[in-house]
Parts: sequence; structure tokens; C-alpha cells
Amino acid sequence: MQAATNKLEAANDIETSIRSATQALLGHRQSDGHWVFELEADCTIPAEYVLLAHYLGESPDTALEAKIARYLRRIQGDHGGWPLVHAGDFDMSASVKAYFALKMVGDPIDAPHMVRAREAIHARGGAAKSNVFTRFMFALFGITTWRAVPVLPVEITLLPLWFPFHLNKISYWARTTLVPLLVLGALKPRAKNPKGVGIDELFLEDPRSIGMVSKAPHQSWGWYLLFSALDKVLRFIEPLFPKKLRARAIDAAVAFIEERLNGEDGVGAIFPPMANAVMMYDALGKDANYPPRVTQRNGLAKLLVVGEEEAYCQPCVSPVWDTALTCHALLEAGSEDALAPAKQGLDWLLPKQVLDVKGDWAVRAPQTRPGGWAFQYNNAHYPDLDDTAVVVMAMDRARRGMPNPAYDAAIARGREWIEGMQSKNGGWGAFDVNNLEYYLNNIPFSDHGALLDPPTEDVTARCISMLAQLGENAETSSAVAAGVAYLRSTQLAEGSWYGRWGLNYIYGTWSVLCALNAAGVDHQDPMVQKAVRWLVSVQNADGGWGEHATSYRLDYKEFKKGFDGCPSTASQTAWALLGLMAAGEVENPAVARGVAYLMTTQTQKGLWDEQRYTATGFPRVFYLRYHGYSKFFPLWALARYRNLRKTNSRAVGVGM
Repeated sequence: MQAATNKLEAANDIETSIRSATQALLGHRQSDGHWVFELEADCTIPAEYVLLAHYLGESPDTALEAKIARYLRRIQGDHGGWPLVHAGDFDMSASVKAYFALKMVGDPIDAPHMVRAREAIHARGGAAKSNVFTRFMFALFGITTWRAVPVLPVEITLLPLWFPFHLNKISYWARTTLVPLLVLGALKPRAKNPKGVGIDELFLEDPRSIGMVSKAPHQSWGWYLLFSALDKVLRFIEPLFPKKLRARAIDAAVAFIEERLNGEDGVGAIFPPMANAVMMYDALGKDANYPPRVTQRNGLAKLLVVGEEEAYCQPCVSPVWDTALTCHALLEAGSEDALAPAKQGLDWLLPKQVLDVKGDWAVRAPQTRPGGWAFQYNNAHYPDLDDTAVVVMAMDRARRGMPNPAYDAAIARGREWIEGMQSKNGGWGAFDVNNLEYYLNNIPFSDHGALLDPPTEDVTARCISMLAQLGENAETSSAVAAGVAYLRSTQLAEGSWYGRWGLNYIYGTWSVLCALNAAGVDHQDPMVQKAVRWLVSVQNADGGWGEHATSYRLDYKEFKKGFDGCPSTASQTAWALLGLMAAGEVENPAVARGVAYLMTTQTQKGLWDEQRYTATGFPRVFYLRYHGYSKFFPLWALARYRNLRKTNSRAVGVGM
């Protein structure tokens, strides 16, 4: 009798938790039915926003700068510098930019926080240890000479596709960031910097004596020496390039940007190319009223998150991703008050599908029709496969209970586009197909190691999940068969999979287990069982899961688990639970402990607090904190657990 009572109480408790989380999530809905949560990166984006205004010589918005300065001071690390993630290690480039921005807005260099920052920078070799992008900033502000940055001739824009380096052989984010930077490198403008602020005190040597960037840890010596030699040759011959050729190349670069201006959503709909485009127009002599410059500058301002005391700038916005994932969570919750808003969210997504623009992806998939969704409000040249797969799966789930011919047509085009974007190794990348020129990560410009967009385990898993949810399996679909083979070949020895876009092995393993389940791979398959054992082995004592950004270190294979745990987070716990349940482990005690963790850490407002960064822009370089992750993923996991406990089969019947 007591056991039955306890079981009933537990069921009531989880219903209460789900209901509370659902109502809280609905409270974040926009007036037109979609969701968009804050997307926070590290200090570099708000610092660059401040520095851009002074580069352009704009009249300073002192109230905004004061709020950004408060934000920067608050997130300074105990080590004196600034990290890339919450409570993370010192990062040189982030620290230099934050210091520069604070000095620019008026913080005195003898203020305690500035002294601590300067000492931390000095202790780690000084500002000369900054990355390539920061060095470009140095050159633009006249802090260093242009010898400190790689030579990137703007004539690159005229190269044929067969050439070893071509814009279409690098990722979309690198492509859109690089093109306006090529113009800046050719014209070599100087920041207006009305206050004349510099940061020579951050260097251990005369900054104007600094030469080229050193080899990055991911780069091989052979390739690096080859490209460094090429850089020296280019540095010698670049001044000899014909002026007419240079003018034609600059025109080509400007034409590339202007085809992709994307209104106030901006070039590539991400901060770096938008900021570079504004500086490009300034260097070309286009004043602050020039319409394309105005739209990009306005787009940057739209990325600001301004509160009463603090402000910061987002790297981009994530409405399609947030809305699609929220709809999945609400569909899983399944109550009447959840289903209607989910349908409204999907109806908002419907016209966001890109059907009439063949973006850069079409260079390598010319026979494929457009049909994807972008991450942001508008970014027609750069839809992505992850968003597309997630939207299609949500629409497919919704039409099962609410048939909708419009969803049918959208799903068919999304499926067609994803099938046409599979790479030759069986995997899928995020934005491009067959972006496999790995040697390019060895060029001096690529010290961040994120120049490419190759297939990855998490995006591949999402595409397989979508195709499988639509009825395909390894026997009926060559695309699914090749994708599953790719995943089988990329499983790590300890049982996990790499997560490119989320932190990290927990994210990748969740994604893949969902895909394998949907594709009909037996739960007793050694590959699946090894992954289950790994997930259980990295569970924290409190029942949750957590993983640190340092899991992306290059030397992870030297460690038994390839994994750096950290205090539990709601989003990573939800991923682990969803992965285990997809593998048929709903009765595993680890799942019960994880569910208990989510229920006991839920706040009175129905949501979860999560300060840690659990998403990835570029591994080891740039991380993201999606403010929505702790709102919709835990609800999704709790509702999935409740739903499976009510079935006899305990089987997950959808792709995610």
C-alpha cells in the first residue's frame, strides 16, 4: 500500500513540475507566437561593440558604455583576466579586448580591476600572445604594424574554385568575416579613435616590433612552415600587384557583401562580418549616412541586450532554433495549454523556410533545391541543417495530431534539401557540403582552428533523426545507411561521441543515441551499450550531469574518458536523460536520479538557473550561453520520462 502511495505521489510531483515548467516557458512567448531567448557569448563581443564606436569616431553613448562597462567588470575572473565561459580559465584575447574597452570608456589604468587585468596579461606573455583577429584590431588602431597579421590579399576574391584557397572552401562564418577584412587589409585604414586611447602597457615589448603570429597548437609544423613561407612571399610581392587588379578585387569583395547584406539582420546575421562591413564602408569613404552602412550599423545595435544596470551585445540571435526546440518540449508536454502555442510557434516558423534563394551552399550542391531554415530571423544565403532537421521533426510531430498540408509541403522540401547536402563521407556539416579541405586550418589566419565546416557527429545525428522519423532506416535509405556508418566510425573508445555545437561529449552522445534509436539500431548493439555505460559513468553524485568547455582540449585522448566534468547543469542533465531514454534505459536508476535532480533544482518560477555555458561557437575559442536551454530542455526530459513510464514498450518513437 505504501509503495503504491509513494508511486502516486511521485507521479503527482512530476506532473506538477511539468505543469509549472510549461507555464513558465509560455510566459516567454513573443506576441506573434515565437520564442527568442538571450544568446550570450564572452566579453569579446560587447568589448568589440564599444571599440567599434570609437574606431568610427561616433559620438559616444555614455549611458550605454557605462552599462557595458559594469557588465565587463562583473564577469572579470578571479585570475584577473577574462574567461571564455563562466568561471573559466584566463583567455588572452578576451582579456586584452575587455581591458581596451574599459580603458576606452574611461576606467583609469590604476583602478584595482585594471591593475589585476594588466598583471594577469603580463604574467602570460603580454598582449603579443593574442590571436589573429585581435591582432587585426591592433593594426587597425595603429597599436602594431600590419606585419603582425597574416597577408590576405583582397585578390583572393578573384581566385577560381580549383585554386587551393577559395572562399567557398572555408566555412560560411569565416567567408563572411574574411571578405570585408580583405578590403580592410588592402586599404589599411586607421581608427579615428578620438580619445587617442592605446594599450601599449599590455605588451612586454614595443608593440610595433611584433611580427607574425606563432604556430597554433592544432597546426602541423610542415603545413605551418609552408604557409608561413608563402606569407613572406606575399608580403614582398603584394605591393607590386597591379592597381587595376586590386580595384577589381575590392569591387568583387563589396559585391559579395552587398548581395548578402540581409537588411538589418546583417551580413551572415552574425556580429563579426557585420562589424567588419561597417568598417569596410568607412574605409571606402562611405559616410555614416550611406544606406548599406546604415543598415549594418543598425543591425549591430539590434543585438544589444540592455538592462537597468548592465548591457552586453549578443553575437547573433536564435529565434528559429529557440522556437523549434521549445515546440518540441511543448509537444512532449502534451497538455492542451501546451499544444496550441506549439502550433502557433510552428506556424510562425513556416514562412521562414528559404525556398527561393540558392545560397553559398549551392556552389557544391548545384542540383539541390533550397528548402532549409536559418538560425536567425533572416539569413537566406545561409540556412543550416541542424535547424532544418529540428523544425521538420517538430512539424512532423505536430501534423500527426493536427494534419496540415502546409506542413507536408514544408517537410518535403526540408527533407529534399537535407538529403542533397550529405557529404561524401556519409556525414553532414552545419551549412555546407563536402567542406573537407582540412589543410586550410594550417594557414596563419586560422589560428582559431575553425576555418571549416566539415561533417560532425551531432549534425549528422540530427539529419539521421529527421530522415528516420519520416520513415527511413538503414535498409530503405542509402543516406541513412551511410550516416549510421559514419556515426559508427566516429564513436570514441570510451563510448561517447563528439559534440561540435554543444558541450560536448554529453551533447554529441545524446544526439547520436536519438538518431540510432530512430534509425532502428538495436538497443543491445555494442555501440549503443558502450554509449549508455559511458553516460552513466560520468553522472555526478547529485544525479545531474555537467561538462566543462575544457573537454575540447586537443590532448583529450591522453585521458581515459576524454571528458572534463563540472557541476551539474539543467541542460546537460536533460541531454543525458534524453539520450539514455532513447537507448531504452528509462528504468535505469541513473535516469531516476537525473529526473530527481531536475525536479529538486527547479525554481519556484518553474524554471532552472544555469550560469554555465553549455553551447559552442568554435571549440576552444568561442562558447555560447543559450538562456533558453535551461528552460525548454529540462521540461522536455521530464515530460519524456513521464510519457515513457506510461507506456508498455518504453520506446521513444520520434527522432529527438
